[in-house]
Amino acid sequence: MTQSSPFLRLGTRGSALALAQAYETRRRLAAAHGVPEDDIRIDIIKVIGDQILDRALSQAGGKGLFTKEIEDAMLAGQIDIAVHSSKDLPTVLPPGLMLPAFLPREDVRDVLISRAPGGLAGLPQGGKVGSASLRRQAMVKRTRPDLDVSLLRGNVETRLRKVGEGAIDATLLALAGLKRLGLIDRLPEGVTATIIEASDFIPAVGQGAIAIECREDDTRTRELMAAINEPATERALAAERAFLHELDGSCRTPIGGHATVTGDRLSFAGIILMPDGSEAHDTTREGSVTEAAALGADAGRELRGRAGPAFFAALAGA
Repeated sequence: MTQSSPFLRLGTRGSALALAQAYETRRRLAAAHGVPEDDIRIDIIKVIGDQILDRALSQAGGKGLFTKEIEDAMLAGQIDIAVHSSKDLPTVLPPGLMLPAFLPREDVRDVLISRAPGGLAGLPQGGKVGSASLRRQAMVKRTRPDLDVSLLRGNVETRLRKVGEGAIDATLLALAGLKRLGLIDRLPEGVTATIIEASDFIPAVGQGAIAIECREDDTRTRELMAAINEPATERALAAERAFLHELDGSCRTPIGGHATVTGDRLSFAGIILMPDGSEAHDTTREGSVTEAAALGADAGRELRGRAGPAFFAALAGA
């Protein structure tokens, strides 16, 4: 097979983490279908979200900032599949697109990166914590309201460097990303990593999961993706994304949602918070994996009802 006629054309963002995810997807596809990795072409597509570093994503348009240009290329027939971090995907895809596969999920937990040991409790009074995630900001403020929590955009390496240089006392990152980049054991000198259990710090919907997107009418590609799909991840994400959708989740909404699958059973935990951490509502669900989406949606409806209109009105005006 020649470069002019690749087995598959894969589109991705150009960040180091996005490329690591694209390479992992390519390796799995090549192994599953017995083709050389080089026959799966990787196209780097610039997205607006990677170019906006001076403000929060909620002020610039939300999650679609990391997917739109890639999806446009797919709809135009320039690529066959898109590889995304699941937590970057809006809950409603553009017409004509679907998610045929999810790869086996990495560790979903968050990690506190700091210069002081002892996790959040070990940070100095009034210490500076930087994060681009409203969920992480809200959960930090809920635990330590004294901390000075502010926006920190940039790639993983930039955030690690900010802590190493002392510009901030701490930041929070996904353990999955640090593992995929091989950085969990190569932190800057004087910097420590404290893993926070998912039960204490509910992860973002989709955290640690790689999602594959393709055109609904592309039967060949859909069939090829089936060979690398991980059913447990797919079912967990069905619950999490239904939860997020029910809450109209966006980058303006501090929401955590995490589902685990054991055999034919699914467990789900969800939380919604005010940005300053002053109010939070959480819930759990247990049920059959065949009811994954229904369980997530029901949990979302419960929290919407418990929080009430004033809660969401305050979020909309935040």
